Amino acid sequence: MATPSEPWDVARALHTYNIARWGDPYFGVNDLGNMTVRPGGDDHGPALDLMTVVEEAKSRGLVFPLLLRFQDLLRHRVQVLNQEFNAAIADAQYQAPYRGVFPIKVNQLREVVEEIQDAGAPFNFGVEVGSKPELFAALAIHRDPESLIICNGYKDELYIQMALLGRKLGKRIIMVVEKIEELRAIIEVSQQLGVQPIVGVRIRLLAKSTGKWSTSGGENAKFGLSTAEMMEAAELLRSHKMEDCLKLVHFHIGSQIPDIQTVKRAVREGARYYAKLKQLGFGLEYLDVGGGLGVDYDGSRSAYDSSTNYSLGEYARDVVYNVADVCNEEKVPHPTLVSESGRAIVAHHSMLVVDIFGVIEKTKAKKFSPPSGEPAKPVTQLLDLRATLNRKNRREHFHDAVQIKDDAQARFDLGLLDLATKAQVETLFWEIAEGVVRLFNGAKSVPEEIEQLKDSLGDQFLCNFSVFQSLLDHWALGQLFPIVPIHRLNEPPEHNGTLVDITCDSDGKISKFIDSEDKVRLTLPLHSLNGKPYYLGIFLIGAYQDIMGDLHNLFGRVNEAHIFLDPDEESGFYIEETIPGTTIDKVLADVQFDTALLERGMKEQIDRAIKADVLKPNEGMRLLESYEQGLKTSTYLKIAGSSE
Repeated sequence: MATPSEPWDVARALHTYNIARWGDPYFGVNDLGNMTVRPGGDDHGPALDLMTVVEEAKSRGLVFPLLLRFQDLLRHRVQVLNQEFNAAIADAQYQAPYRGVFPIKVNQLREVVEEIQDAGAPFNFGVEVGSKPELFAALAIHRDPESLIICNGYKDELYIQMALLGRKLGKRIIMVVEKIEELRAIIEVSQQLGVQPIVGVRIRLLAKSTGKWSTSGGENAKFGLSTAEMMEAAELLRSHKMEDCLKLVHFHIGSQIPDIQTVKRAVREGARYYAKLKQLGFGLEYLDVGGGLGVDYDGSRSAYDSSTNYSLGEYARDVVYNVADVCNEEKVPHPTLVSESGRAIVAHHSMLVVDIFGVIEKTKAKKFSPPSGEPAKPVTQLLDLRATLNRKNRREHFHDAVQIKDDAQARFDLGLLDLATKAQVETLFWEIAEGVVRLFNGAKSVPEEIEQLKDSLGDQFLCNFSVFQSLLDHWALGQLFPIVPIHRLNEPPEHNGTLVDITCDSDGKISKFIDSEDKVRLTLPLHSLNGKPYYLGIFLIGAYQDIMGDLHNLFGRVNEAHIFLDPDEESGFYIEETIPGTTIDKVLADVQFDTALLERGMKEQIDRAIKADVLKPNEGMRLLESYEQGLKTSTYLKIAGSSE
């Protein structure tokens, strides 16, 4: 937050929330203090005011929490990924093309997958599936015979049959073998159907990533073949004279890889497997480097879990160079390169807007006034500390205040302190603590205990959303996401706070945030509520978050708005589609509560209450109508003013 010697302005906001780094080139702040988005990723392209977007969504009847999808930004990510690989291929004089695929598991929503397919059409960009439902969807929406469908995951007979159906339709469907039994099943079913399959093998590399998803790679990974199993698979294919069916070598070393050195080691190891198998006479054409291309969520551009120490361009160049180098050494043709970079494509395109409806403050603005009569001893002691607190004695006074508070608590535990005195002690202690922190503002060195005190003074801002539905990775893995007020950024934030959601779960909170200095901070600078709506944006949530949410407390999917750029519109955009969030009756149906039975049960109870003269008939019918209408409403709170 700003101190008297550091005036607040938009530039200070950009630095405080690190927007200029994690948001580049898409997100910024305008002179009005509102967050902006450039969906085209061009410094000279249109920058949409997010508050204008929110107001337009509200005029379409959407309430909060609200998910905004910027479809042009999604298209830009597809284009940039393909352009970077194509540029790297040209620079390195690589002798084969790039054929990327989008892993549907990262975001299975139809609108997202279809937009990626359309944007990727000029690049023959395909899809990756990991389950039967994903394959069924991919078969129907896949149109380009030159693009790939990569089939990962464990496979049963139906999975294999559907993949071979796609082969009959002329699709380039590659079934990646995860275990030897799958290969036997593929051979058997393909012979029954008279279809030549295209087969890949996933290799378990020794190379392993670091970070939160490191266990998905390495020799103990869930999927893939060991070297011995790979040789067994090769011999099985050879025994059936199907050497030409083996077209692809695949590996995966983990999601959100933070360190480029990990990528380099894995790519070289994977390329070596490709080359050795090629030398054995198999018809290999593709090398699939899997997923893992990370997103710089915190803007630190480091090897920290929530960041990457490389750019998309560097990633593409390192993949191309290292594959070419190994293949040149081994004197084998360069393979067509495949990557399954889902997170880097979809993370940026969606954001969640939540409304704040209250604050639980640690201290109040109004100072404590001693009650009439003689105050208790601990209250008198704390009043003296508060009156004499200054820069020279700030730390000593804090230690004294802690001792007095602890002594008061001990007396309360023994039944020797009344509630009124305990309340006075706590109020004074936090006032002194606040004064101590204020006196350390601008200090060259701040003791660790004071930094912790500063965090403990943070207020709790009540947010109308569910962490478990909308930010599952934050709850489960501690994944950091950029969170910023989308307006009032030209005003200094007066609070340091944490965010709590509306679930009845103590884990329903956000208490770790990105920081421009230390990567992680335990509070977020926020503004005082002024009686008007106050909105926060949670950014870069397009990968996994808006598809993996659970129904904790039966809070369902949120409202969505899909935004497209349009220069003919005065605002520079239009909302192409709105998708209502899950209503109460829908989430109840998901857990086997039939709406008709619920309504019937309520009617029976109201009828009995009317017969017993507990309710008047009109009153009972109004209550029943209210219940039935309420079943059709959003699972989230309706905050006064937020939707006006």
